[in-house]
Amino acid sequence: MARCLILACGNTLRSDDGIGPWLAEWAEERFASEPDVRVIARQQWTPDLAEDIAGAESVVFLDCSIGSAAGSVSMVEVRPCSVAQGFATHHVGATELLGLARDLYDSLPRTSLLLTIGAGSTELSETFSGAVLDAIPEACALLERTVVEMLSGQA
Repeated sequence: MARCLILACGNTLRSDDGIGPWLAEWAEERFASEPDVRVIARQQWTPDLAEDIAGAESVVFLDCSIGSAAGSVSMVEVRPCSVAQGFATHHVGATELLGLARDLYDSLPRTSLLLTIGAGSTELSETFSGAVLDAIPEACALLERTVVEMLSGQA
């Protein structure tokens, strides 16, 4: 059981969409000596992650946002949604994963947050846009502060 689970998604071949996996790699290095932190990065979130979520004390989802201003950094609380029968299994969002954790395992993390960076480009590329590059220090600082608070029981 992870006290803090970090779940990232994104396609590293689609420019800014790869910021989630990039932040996950950064978090793995930053918290390498912290056994209570577990990091999972995927191209997309899938229903099997509900089991990991159900066993975590807290979770931070990492993703880019195509609906936000390029380079904007945001952290919001995530609440579980009702999972309808026949939901899409190829891509599941944070709210659906929380709903699955609740419905299948009768368990939810104490704290669930979503950290996003607004995408400037999702074109085929392995490099980030200037706006996302500029936002990385802020996103890393926010992620670090959040994980430290979660581990101390303050979040």
